[in-house]
Amino acid sequence: MLRAALPLLGLPLAGAAATEEPTREPGSPGEPPPGLALFRWQWHEVEAPYLVALWILVASLAKIVFHLSRKVTSLVPESCLLILLGLVLGGIVLAVAKKAEYQLEPGTFFLFLLPPIVLDSGYFMPSRLFFDNLGAILTYAVVGTLWNAFTTGAALWGLQQAGFVAPRVQASFLDFLLFGSLISAVDPVAVLAVFEEVHVNDTLFIIVFGESLLNDAVTVVLYKVCNSFVEMGSANVQAADYLKGVASLFVVSLGGAAVGLVFAFLLALTTRFTKRVRIIEPLLVFLLAYAAYLTAEMASLSAILAVTMCGLGCKKYVEANISHKSRTAVKYTMKTLASCAETVIFMLLGISAVDSSKWAWDSGLVLGTLFFILFFRALGVVLQTWVLNQFRLVPLDKIDQVVMSYGGLRGAVAFALVILLDRTKVPAKDYFVATTIVVVFFTVIVQGLTIKPLVKWLKVKRSEHHKPTLNQELHEHTFDHILAAVEDVVGHHGYHYWRDRWEQFDKKYLSQLLMRRSAYRIRDQIWDVYYRLNIRDAISFVDQGGHILSSTGLTLPSMPSRNSVAETSVTNLLRESGSGACLDLQVIDTVRSGRDREDAVMHHLLCGGLYKPRRRYKASCSRHFISEDAQERQDKEVFQQNMKRRLESFKSTKHNICFTKSKPRPRKTGRKKKNGLANTEATNGKPPRDLGFQDTAAVILTVESEEEEESDSSETEKEDDEGIIFVARATNEVLQEGKVSGE
Repeated sequence: MLRAALPLLGLPLAGAAATEEPTREPGSPGEPPPGLALFRWQWHEVEAPYLVALWILVASLAKIVFHLSRKVTSLVPESCLLILLGLVLGGIVLAVAKKAEYQLEPGTFFLFLLPPIVLDSGYFMPSRLFFDNLGAILTYAVVGTLWNAFTTGAALWGLQQAGFVAPRVQASFLDFLLFGSLISAVDPVAVLAVFEEVHVNDTLFIIVFGESLLNDAVTVVLYKVCNSFVEMGSANVQAADYLKGVASLFVVSLGGAAVGLVFAFLLALTTRFTKRVRIIEPLLVFLLAYAAYLTAEMASLSAILAVTMCGLGCKKYVEANISHKSRTAVKYTMKTLASCAETVIFMLLGISAVDSSKWAWDSGLVLGTLFFILFFRALGVVLQTWVLNQFRLVPLDKIDQVVMSYGGLRGAVAFALVILLDRTKVPAKDYFVATTIVVVFFTVIVQGLTIKPLVKWLKVKRSEHHKPTLNQELHEHTFDHILAAVEDVVGHHGYHYWRDRWEQFDKKYLSQLLMRRSAYRIRDQIWDVYYRLNIRDAISFVDQGGHILSSTGLTLPSMPSRNSVAETSVTNLLRESGSGACLDLQVIDTVRSGRDREDAVMHHLLCGGLYKPRRRYKASCSRHFISEDAQERQDKEVFQQNMKRRLESFKSTKHNICFTKSKPRPRKTGRKKKNGLANTEATNGKPPRDLGFQDTAAVILTVESEEEEESDSSETEKEDDEGIIFVARATNEVLQEGKVSGE
């Protein structure tokens, strides 16, 4: 595969230069046999992969150098710096070799460089925000791209007829439509590179970036239809061909989305059965996503749309099935591949511009294209936004329209498509190539440099980096249910109604089919919030008096301090360990903001009403299973045992509020005994105890995982791993209760 792909990189095959000279056999008559060589220089054997690795290394070192100066990166986007670096490297290569050696080949771009970037964007795209603005995204992607393509092509043809374009530019009306179709599409790579550094608000970002992803289907259809019409000739185009062109728009877009959803289903279903071979989970994610891209490309469908829908559709189920370490590996590997591909793309764009032998210049065509793409982009955004604001609950204001108009960046997709044109069918290809290079450089460099000051000058709402509080999340879910109920009552099946129906369908069928039973049981969001709040209390307690837990100098590498602790590692600690006892931390005076106090109050309510599960570990000797570090497991056990011993001293204090009314059942108590106890209480006429928020008793519930259900009787007995639940109480609550008890 590498040998077949190397010509696409513009690199010679390994050993190609050696095959040009006639080979001589060592045993030919008249020549002595060669002696033993102590050292041989075999550059041609490793030339191609060595150059690829060298280019990636140079790009990575360049990014390090760029970020050494914060002033430079805060003013100049990284994509602009990489293009300028490509221009410098291309000039050096041209001066040394007297010709341009390396180019951005279309095959390399579409098959190897573009898929990692699109997969990273689709997999980590906020699905709620994307589907909330799906109508606006589709409007700008479909209607906007059609508008920009036809108006730009027609205006350039009119410019030629008016005599502002030189007669040497031999292009017909279909040629200009073909050029308009490839130069009008917003590029996802350029938008992602520039808008991530600007940090505009989430709604504005998702609309522009979603448009750049979904307009690929329209761009592919227009490009292929116009290219086919050019090859056929305008005289041979029939009315049925126009109808086929319109039908191909639906086939390419819907077909690409269907391919992505099919592979997303296969990926989610496959990861359900990988609990004993965790090591291959990241590999499956990348292989099946890349297979979706290649399948769509093979069927002449929208490959970008396929891999976007694959990543968007499978993330929820894949994240629930795979392990925490696999999620970390997928995240950082995907980010690394996308960053490397983006860096190489912008560098090769700069290098490709140095080779002036493949493009010709015409000032009228270049200036006219720059003016028309900016003018018709702005006009289209204004007209479409006016229509969309009639239906949007939160309309897009004029400032958002300015940023959307100015953010229509063009990039490597347009350059790769213009390189694919056939010079025999399109005589003006060289002029189109030069114009495309100028447009790409202008949008990425000039607009990329000025969009950040423009956003600050217009005072555009910036994105908020903090996560919503528990109160905000609960109110958001509550309002979703209320709006869905209102739509159901009035008989208007709108967006909230259908989203609620989809969530019910997903909960009833898809989640149970594509998730493991253990993952489906513990995926409740309230439990996640509950554990997160417990983590915060545990960290506060350790910061205040954690040194008294052990006289032997207990060290916890995963919990060093409140400021330096990683939330994910501690979250994993308390998720893996359940609750065997309830510990009141008495008075915690580290509440530093109203948000923390609000979360503490909500934590106290949840603590009184939720069950405390007891999780179990299972020993594994498989070489495919990535077990946790032995020292980390030992530190956890020491920490838990010390906390259990300290529990009795806390119970004897006057500030103790958490009383345990019932002792936990023995470890070997089976299901039959539990069922029998429940039946006895029912027959005695005593109703089961209602667990309200005011009840502070700790209730212990044994939760058996899927691994325990599927284990054989011959396996070794599993060890119970009980943890500690920390209950935070505000200072004023404890003081009030103290006064009441004193009276």
